Amino acid sequence: MMKNDWIIDVLMDLKKFSARNNFSYLAEHLDDTIMVASTELASSSNSMRHMAGDGEQTGRHARGAFTGDNA
Repeated sequence: MMKNDWIIDVLMDLKKFSARNNFSYLAEHLDDTIMVASTELASSSNSMRHMAGDGEQTGRHARGAFTGDNA
């Protein structure tokens, strides 16, 4: 799971509030914002996984100095 995925929940809550209060233009833009945030989070997550993979490989050569998924 992504560390910062809470932001999607916040944006979804804002979208629901907007829709309930007839802020349709805002609700539409929040749809776009949610898509952008999801893309950014996925991209960031992939970068972090790649970096963690590099660290894990280095860790094997450094006698386990790096361990676990978050190393």
